Amino acid sequence: MAGPGGVMTDDVGVVTGELTLQSEIGADGSFVVKVQYKDAEEWYSVTGAKGTLKDPADLAAVHAVVAGILNRPEG
Repeated sequence: MAGPGGVMTDDVGVVTGELTLQSEIGADGSFVVKVQYKDAEEWYSVTGAKGTLKDPADLAAVHAVVAGILNRPEG
């Protein structure tokens, strides 16, 4: 659940409400974190949530940190 102010995306600006979070990693080690409205089809890239990892196994830790930052149902 996004808190007050929502989540800024590169694609559509701010999204709010109940969201699904997904982290993806490419073959070159680059990763991107995306959100979608719950049960929607479209995914949006979270602004500032992309980079490169030396070890693909680190994606789980990145995802956990981003989920903790973005999940602010009480503000």
